[in-house]
Amino acid sequence: MVLRYHMLVSGLVQGVGFRYFVWQNALRLHLTGWVKNLDSGDVELEAEGPADQLDTFIKQVEKGSRFSRVEFVKVDAIEPTHSHSFEILN
Repeated sequence: MVLRYHMLVSGLVQGVGFRYFVWQNALRLHLTGWVKNLDSGDVELEAEGPADQLDTFIKQVEKGSRFSRVEFVKVDAIEPTHSHSFEILN
């Protein structure tokens, strides 16, 4: 079963390579979607794939990269779009 999640990540997640960290983990888990910085200082992303891969991905996002400090992750299930890649957006 393919699922898609929309996530908002708060904390020290900009200027520390967090989008690249998210992108790397998504690719490694064969997920599709996108990630981008928000003017608020948060990071927004959508990820789509098998439920077990998404569970692993969410845990990685919650833990964060070596230089980030994740304080809160809001996760909402949304309709899959059947995208074919994972992109870092500006």
